[in-house]
Amino acid sequence: MKLDLCKLESPLGELLLVTDSQEQLRALDFADHRAHLHRLLREHYGAHELVEGPAPAHMAAALRRYFEGDLAALDAVATLTAGSDLQRQVWAALRRIPGGQTTSYGELSRALGYDDPRMAIEVGAAIGANPIAIVVPCHRVIAKSGDLKGYAWGLHRKRWLLAHEHALPPARPASVPQEARLPGF
Repeated sequence: MKLDLCKLESPLGELLLVTDSQEQLRALDFADHRAHLHRLLREHYGAHELVEGPAPAHMAAALRRYFEGDLAALDAVATLTAGSDLQRQVWAALRRIPGGQTTSYGELSRALGYDDPRMAIEVGAAIGANPIAIVVPCHRVIAKSGDLKGYAWGLHRKRWLLAHEHALPPARPASVPQEARLPGF
């Protein structure tokens, strides 16, 4: 399979976009995670050839608009991924989470029709296998407690993306050490 590799600058570092001949986004990763990109491409597509070239203009423009604050700009970017039925179902559900909002692993699992709480683990694994950063917004899934659990591209990027989208959960109040409390409190 022949795929195109395109590089774009972003506020989070250089992006690596992998597209097919129909300009569908197959993968989006960060240059400092190149090994991650190649591993996912091998897992999803087996033998493949990457040919460097310019990013499709509409895709580059959509990413630029997203980083400028148009959170809906990525909605029109066509994606196509390999993966299991569950993975593709989860990745499609991720694209339906609006910018500026978050959901939990359990909420996403229930929205997909899985009532068994253990399915949240399977949904989490599918999220972790997402080959398309940002456009398939797995960064919008957080723990029920509001904690920013794992993100393949680093929690610093997840935190930045959620702050950019004004979607960071409210900070929990820090506990006050017993010795610092006023008498009677």
